[in-house]
Amino acid sequence: MTARTGLRRVEAQTGERRVRHSVAIVDLAALRAEPQAWDDLVARAVEPHPHFTRHVVEAHRRAGLLRDDCAFVIVRTADRLDAILPFRSGLDITGLGTAVAQPVLSPFMPSSAPLVAGEVFAETLAILVAGLAEASNGRAWRWPLLSISSPVGRALLAALRDAGWTTGIVDSFERPVLDRRPSHDAFLEDHPYKSRLKDLRRRRRRLAEAGAIECVTATEGDALVSAVEDFLALESAGWKGDAGTAMACRPRTLALAHALFAEASGPVTVRADTLSLDGRPLAVSLALIAGGTACLLKTAYDERERALAPGLVLEAEIVRAFHEAAFAERLDSATRAGSALESLYRERETVAEIIAVPPGGEGRLSIDRRVALARFERRAKAEARRLLKRG
Repeated sequence: MTARTGLRRVEAQTGERRVRHSVAIVDLAALRAEPQAWDDLVARAVEPHPHFTRHVVEAHRRAGLLRDDCAFVIVRTADRLDAILPFRSGLDITGLGTAVAQPVLSPFMPSSAPLVAGEVFAETLAILVAGLAEASNGRAWRWPLLSISSPVGRALLAALRDAGWTTGIVDSFERPVLDRRPSHDAFLEDHPYKSRLKDLRRRRRRLAEAGAIECVTATEGDALVSAVEDFLALESAGWKGDAGTAMACRPRTLALAHALFAEASGPVTVRADTLSLDGRPLAVSLALIAGGTACLLKTAYDERERALAPGLVLEAEIVRAFHEAAFAERLDSATRAGSALESLYRERETVAEIIAVPPGGEGRLSIDRRVALARFERRAKAEARRLLKRG
């Protein structure tokens, strides 16, 4: 896709100086030519997350999982990037088979919030919204996995409404997150699910009765490589391997695992936690950390020990390390609805799928009709999955 620049320019007051913002649509090659500016935006973002960082996008590109029609809406001031959102266009039921735009996502990008710098935050979002209308050619956006309870999500919805867009919520769920307390004891105090904590301690004791239990963290070098291989082996040996959905089952997702959870550069770091019994891996958790938030993207466990829940025992150990080592300010479960971490993490973030239509873009379909079509599609897919499982 050829870069389109200079779509709209405005000036915003910042302190005693005027700042000229511009919005543009660029391809990946254009962004890759500015690695320092890309990394700098993550460092300045109001809510930095790893999913639209250079490391994650590049990992998808190298694995062949980034679609050819991927492009980016960017906002900038001079040589600084102020906002980034990767997007693609495609035919969709919410447009009755016509094209709609949506953020680029994968199972390893569980959030679709744009990266937005904190300087003149509201003005940057207003310019980004103008770019969204240009990116979709005035058509609708279908926007899954947007945190509507976070500062960026709330401000984005407000900016859309201020610009005359109509929006509707297709579905939402509460994602478990955990903000770090002063200590692990403070985390345990008045925990709403004390019975779950007691159960996890009991399961850990039963595991320890069988041998030496150890929890080890790797962030670089051979230890990280070994932990990733242990994860791939555990996942392949379980039900995902039987179903052909484990990362090692397909060349592209295997390549993504090696690229995504390799030593990262810039503002993203990688963390692998392993729970082992007499040196044998029982569970491995892989996380990406950016801007003080650790996103626990993948966990695999030895399903032969399912009764003792080694995966959840490991998650409890990560929570302990989170407080004792202070490796992040927040843990993001990166899960969908119904996560087992709901009984461990204490905070919630409302994640929604929204439909957003720019002024004049409704045409034959009202926002209510588009939302109804999206809900019908979700029900049909859920029923198809249920029938496949029965089969």
